[in-house]
Amino acid sequence: MFLNTLTPKFYVALTGTSSLISGLILIFEWWYFRKYGTSFIEQVSVSHLRPLLGGVDNSSPTNSNSSNGDADSNRQSVSECKVWRNPLNLFRGAEYNRYTWVTGREPLTYYDMNLSAQDHQTFFTCDSDHLRPADAIMQKAWRERNPQARISAAHEALELEDCATAYILLAEEEATTIVEAEKLFKQAVKAGEGCYRRSQQLQHHGAQYEAQHRRDTNVLVYIKRRLAMCSRKLGRTREAVKMMRDLMKEFPLLSMFNIHENLLESLLELQNYADVQAVLAKYDDISLPKSATICYTAALLKARAVSDKFSPEAASRRGLSTAEMNAVEAIHRAVEFNPHVPKYLLEMKSLILPPEHILKRGDSEAIAYAFFHLQHWKRVEGALNLLHCTWEGTFRMIPYPLEKGHLFYPYPICTETADRELLPMFHEVSVYPKKELPFFILFTAGLCSFTAMLALLTHQFPELMGVFAKAFLSTLFAPLNFIMEKVESILPSSLWHQLTRI
Repeated sequence: MFLNTLTPKFYVALTGTSSLISGLILIFEWWYFRKYGTSFIEQVSVSHLRPLLGGVDNSSPTNSNSSNGDADSNRQSVSECKVWRNPLNLFRGAEYNRYTWVTGREPLTYYDMNLSAQDHQTFFTCDSDHLRPADAIMQKAWRERNPQARISAAHEALELEDCATAYILLAEEEATTIVEAEKLFKQAVKAGEGCYRRSQQLQHHGAQYEAQHRRDTNVLVYIKRRLAMCSRKLGRTREAVKMMRDLMKEFPLLSMFNIHENLLESLLELQNYADVQAVLAKYDDISLPKSATICYTAALLKARAVSDKFSPEAASRRGLSTAEMNAVEAIHRAVEFNPHVPKYLLEMKSLILPPEHILKRGDSEAIAYAFFHLQHWKRVEGALNLLHCTWEGTFRMIPYPLEKGHLFYPYPICTETADRELLPMFHEVSVYPKKELPFFILFTAGLCSFTAMLALLTHQFPELMGVFAKAFLSTLFAPLNFIMEKVESILPSSLWHQLTRI
């Protein structure tokens, strides 16, 4: 009787209201997922409903040992997301600005340049700068946001005396070619060495002189490293290698500049693979921080031994040899450390100019590595083919990279946010692992679409949809009606009458 009294308008109102409610839920779920990367319904279910129903949260530590382990992994994740200065960063005036002139695009973000300004103030200034007028001017120059104001301040400092940091600023930002930058750095070396020798004699006379000597040391190392990079860019690679080796011998404790990564790239250009292996033996150590340059260079050397004769068809028939297995494991190790690099090396994604700062294991580090090392992979016959055939196998070993790694700590979840700050807007940032839409978003989208379609059909064909709805409900309640009939036939009529009254 109830079904017979329902009119087509009721079905239109019912399906329309259901479609509206599910659509609103879908919009809210999508917004929450875009902002926080998880489903609101799933989060509420796991965080609040599951404990009430007696479920155990596997993510919570059960003892002090697991608690310590989680704390260590969290600290490691935070340290993994630390932003590092790019050892192979380009010259602003001679390279970054040239790109802007040609394309009209800004290759550096404000966040990236702001980090560089902080680095310059840390490395090139100290508390005693007010004692020397030129250094006092440069201390203000490094804080200037306007490039022209910085350049003008550097010229003003040079009018007072030979100032090494003023030459650095002009070489980095005013020089429009590498040749001009090299000339300015050569002038900076003379000024920097004089300041370094004077402060070296006075470094033990107090904390102020010690800070000044530390600053002069940073300035001299920076200048010599950039001079070596100028030689490398101008084709004098052997000279660059010698300068880098001398610098590493003279200042072995200054690892913050990562000069060994510059040395590895130059040795690869010379195809001096024995020396590359020697450098890796020293820096690819379990106690030292890893980088894409270290991991992928080690993989390249292993691949070089087998890549010229490697064939996926032959390997599938006979299996992998020991050397091939070592090469594949090295590639898997490198891909686990930074999974973004292969797409750039295989030219599946376009390269851009590398930023001045990089995030370890992030897209920014992948760009910085591939920008300089793609040519070295191409030079080794079959290396890219071996990479193409094997790199995706890494993800089968680490199905849940945010929770557990294979050779490294779990992949940090903060890389996407930091890379978006470091990389320009016109670049599509690579994200790993790729976020999949939660089940409830897919379910709500399907429900919304289905009810909206029902509302439209009911509005267009009310009588026909009414017949379908009644038939569907009758079919749905048929098992219940069958059970009720059986119960009525079994129970006495008087008892059934009393139960229905209750």
